[in-house]
Amino acid sequence: MKEFQVKDEKLAPQGHLQIEWASAHMPVLNQIKQRFIKEQPLKGLTLGACLHVTKETAVLVDTLMAGGAKVALCGSNPLSTQDDVAAALAEKGVHVFAQRGQTTEEYYWCINKVLNYKPVITLDDGADLVGTLHSKRTAELANVKGGTEETTTGVLRLRAMEKTGSLKYAIIAVNDAYTKYLFDNRYGTGQSTIDGILRATNTLLAGKTFVVCGYG
Repeated sequence: MKEFQVKDEKLAPQGHLQIEWASAHMPVLNQIKQRFIKEQPLKGLTLGACLHVTKETAVLVDTLMAGGAKVALCGSNPLSTQDDVAAALAEKGVHVFAQRGQTTEEYYWCINKVLNYKPVITLDDGADLVGTLHSKRTAELANVKGGTEETTTGVLRLRAMEKTGSLKYAIIAVNDAYTKYLFDNRYGTGQSTIDGILRATNTLLAGKTFVVCGYG
C-alpha cells in the first residue's frame, strides 16, 4: 500500500538534485545530522509535520530521519509545495502528502493523513495541524508529548488557545528564537518580499521608486 500522495513520482530525480543543492548551503543542519546518525535521539518516535514542502524543509526532514524518527509530512501552504521535492521525499521513505495547488478540502485531507500516523511530536507552520488535532482529532491528543510552531501567525493562534485553557500540550515557539527573529524575520522576509515582486512582475528594479507601508 502506497503511504504517500504526491503529484508525480517521476519528478523525484529532479527533487533529489534540489535537496542536494540546499543541503550544501545548510552546514549547521548537516553537522546536527552527523551527530544524530551516531546518537539516534529520535529513535522510535513518529513526528507529524505541516510545513512548506520545499528543498530546505527536505533537508530538515532528512536530519530528523537520520536521528531515527519516522516522519509524516503535509504542506502548510498549497501554493508553496515543490512537487519534485515531495516526490523525492516519498522515495526516501517519508510519508508525504502534498501537492501544489490543492483545494481547501484536499489540504485538510492531507493534514488528517498525517494525524493518522499518531505523531508524538508535531512540527507546525501556521497552527493548522495543531488546530485540527484539537478540534477534529482529539482522540490523538493523548499520544502527543510536545511540538513546535514556526510562524508569528501560528504562535498568536496557540497563545489564544493557551489563554482559554484549550491547548493540551507544550509547544515551542520557534518564531521567538533569536536565530529566527534576528535572521529569518529581519532579513529573510525582506529578501522574499523582493523575490515575490520580481517573480510577479518580471521587472528591472534599477531606477524604480519603492513605497514601503507598515513593514515590520
